[in-house]
Amino acid sequence: MFELSAFDISLLLACALFAGLVDSIMGGGGMIQVPALFAVLPGFPPATLLSVNKFGSIVGTIGSAIQYSRANKSPRGLVMISSAFAFFASVAGAYLVTQLPTQWLRGALPFLLIGLLIVNIKSSAGLIHEPKHQHHKQKAIASTGAGIIGFYDGFLGPGAGAFYKLLYTRFLGFDFLRAAAPAKCLNIASNLGALCVFFYLGYFDWKLGILLASANLIGGQIGTKIAIKHGNAFIRKGFFILVTVLIIKTFYDAFLK
Repeated sequence: MFELSAFDISLLLACALFAGLVDSIMGGGGMIQVPALFAVLPGFPPATLLSVNKFGSIVGTIGSAIQYSRANKSPRGLVMISSAFAFFASVAGAYLVTQLPTQWLRGALPFLLIGLLIVNIKSSAGLIHEPKHQHHKQKAIASTGAGIIGFYDGFLGPGAGAFYKLLYTRFLGFDFLRAAAPAKCLNIASNLGALCVFFYLGYFDWKLGILLASANLIGGQIGTKIAIKHGNAFIRKGFFILVTVLIIKTFYDAFLK
């Protein structure tokens, strides 16, 4: 790892802790952590910074998933099969991103997010736990959605955690608290898939990864306790704020940057 000042290390730790906190409540921690990494470490290969972000996110998300699972039991079969789809789709997306341009997807993303935000504001999705489908149909929808989002996570990535939560609340009828652990598991799977590709290509820094992972874990534990304490309405508001920020950021990245 490059030589870092005490200020640089403190800044990275603070951003990683806050990213873990935000990610555990509503997803989207990468919007905080990735810009911080690129700002503090401009000399690092971008792929290395992205892989370190994935590693830190995985560790923090595992901690959050355990806490959410203790509060509300998750359907293991559903989570396992959809996580497998997310993992392999993310591997494909991470590989493909090295072969194809992503600008077309960047341009479409803010408009997709606007549509999803409008649909969710007009519904009560996430406030009440009312699963919509029987087991086989539920697994088919979860696996298809996880595959699509997992591919996107490996290919581009911003807001994938929020998309997983949306899959469970909007399309499967879970409330936000019961959707939290499954969404976290899917996010772990797709992050791990992309990380495997980065590992294979030799892009990683263990010292930096462990540094960020420790702060992510602490932030995730704090955020999960806040979310469990304040419940679905609180998470729903946070989710809408996150999607709004994602719309602004993705629009800026696609058309103004």
